[in-house]
Amino acid sequence: MAARSLVDSKQAEEVVQGIPTEVVCTAFANTILVVVTQYGKMGTLVSVEPNVVADGISSPLLTTKVLLGKDEPLVHICAKHLATSVSQEAGNKPVLLALALKDKSVEGIRILKEVIGRCRVW
Repeated sequence: MAARSLVDSKQAEEVVQGIPTEVVCTAFANTILVVVTQYGKMGTLVSVEPNVVADGISSPLLTTKVLLGKDEPLVHICAKHLATSVSQEAGNKPVLLALALKDKSVEGIRILKEVIGRCRVW
């Protein structure tokens, strides 16, 4: 019988808007870790957590908190866009997102969402 890893992880590399980009997704028991880098390092670490919501609302609201790095509004916007589908598809698990991006354009973020989706481990 083949040994199975305790932690599921997938990675992908793609050129996004002309910039080599690496994505690594790792599923832990209680959190999904997503690393997106165009610098080869982890960069800003953002916690993205679903809030408890009232009945009748289909998906929870997400709260972002910068744990390490620059706490800028654009970081929160990028984090929510990149982590929303991950959290929802994983059963509303929290996402720990590491971002080191040169390109934070709308088109770049859209492409990154697709790359993250291909690294699905949840």
